[in-house]
Amino acid sequence: MTTETSNRFARQSDLVPTDRLTQVTATVIGVGAIGRQVALQLAAIGAPRIQLIDFDHVDLSNTTTQGYRKHEIGWSKPFACGEAISELDPAIEVTRIEDRFRPRQSIGNAVFCCVDSITARSAIWKSVQGRAAFWADGRMLGEVIRILAADDPPSSQHYATTLFAASEAQQGTCTSRSTIYAASIAAGIMVHQFTRWLRNIPLDSDTTVNLLAGEWNLAKIAPN
Repeated sequence: MTTETSNRFARQSDLVPTDRLTQVTATVIGVGAIGRQVALQLAAIGAPRIQLIDFDHVDLSNTTTQGYRKHEIGWSKPFACGEAISELDPAIEVTRIEDRFRPRQSIGNAVFCCVDSITARSAIWKSVQGRAAFWADGRMLGEVIRILAADDPPSSQHYATTLFAASEAQQGTCTSRSTIYAASIAAGIMVHQFTRWLRNIPLDSDTTVNLLAGEWNLAKIAPN
């Protein structure tokens, strides 16, 4: 590790274990409002390999709600996000998949699901379950955020109960009502759960934050 690299990570050394982080390949599925923030935070803490999956392209509204830059309008989101990661640290290995998630795709050992429909989440979870050691799902509607994380049978079983039928879902998507600050908070909670996993600290498997009401709730998950 060079002096430059050592200095870069000096202030997080007690919070993010480098030895475990170097073994991680992180997959971010959906690099929109929450996903882009997750990817950049992972890059900032030093994730060595980041895989970006999204079929969408940057439009003007994304410069407000997702943090993309004006000159990136028209670029694919994986390409634009990958360029931002490389600007932060060119040593990070970035894999860009400009497509929807497909079950045949390879994934990393840490997966961050940042899509905006319950149907997509269910399909991704069905494919990923058992292949990823760490899983985090970010959901957001306006100023209400829900973060689900799983790394063992009880948390995985709880997560499965949150995949209700699309007809029962709250109306709207995270892209229909969103702000950059809510997305950044959601991403921060997801990356925090990731660092808990790196440190072998039990995850908060189901966190809900209502920013407007000033409420923060953690669901209790019964052990096996």
